[in-house]
Amino acid sequence: MSKHNGDKAAAALLTLANDPPHTTWQSRGVQRLLDNNLIWAQSTTDTDPDFFSRLAHQQSPEYFWIGCADSRVPANQIVGLAPGEVFVQRNVGNQAHHSDLNCMACLEYAVTALGIKHVIVSGHYNCGAVRAAICMPQKTEALVNYWIQGIRDVRDEHTDELAQIRGLSARVDRLCELNVIRQVFNVASSPVVQAAWDRGAELAIHGFVYSVDTGLIKVCIVVRGCCEGLWVVVVVV
Repeated sequence: MSKHNGDKAAAALLTLANDPPHTTWQSRGVQRLLDNNLIWAQSTTDTDPDFFSRLAHQQSPEYFWIGCADSRVPANQIVGLAPGEVFVQRNVGNQAHHSDLNCMACLEYAVTALGIKHVIVSGHYNCGAVRAAICMPQKTEALVNYWIQGIRDVRDEHTDELAQIRGLSARVDRLCELNVIRQVFNVASSPVVQAAWDRGAELAIHGFVYSVDTGLIKVCIVVRGCCEGLWVVVVVV
């Protein structure tokens, strides 16, 4: 960066630093979030004066949630849990690839450091990523097209079943369930979970699908470690 451009950047930063948050450089939309934060923090403290001090000194959730990035599926709210009660990782299409270092690192931390008891893979019906796996041409030049290849693999493995389902929406919803089941097996077969089961950890992997239309969760599958590398699998759908 040239000295001239550096001076301009420094001047711009100084201007921002000297402007209070209510000035024009900050959008009203973001200011609304900050206002809401003040209201939430105050109301939470009024209800439970020790809430934030407790939260600051411990994190001991029982649940690790791998969910879709869709803004309509907030993990804490839909299962009625407070901050600190669920550890969350979200991505497009609620996938748990062994090659996704972000997801696998979160899984490792959840299992080995936090000692969680339940991993939940939660999809949702009418998922855009799942719909794209059916409708988007595979040659489309987009990063999301690469990302959803794992869902396409699930689609291809269940071609006959999906072909029997009438209507695109119904096929998408069934593929949402099948994708969750696949991701549950990805989690269960990961080195982190396999090692935890070898140690005798009480760890279960659950597959949920959430309905945005009703607010209700459907359980698709539950997997638990047993002994000598065996799994107990309960498939609900």
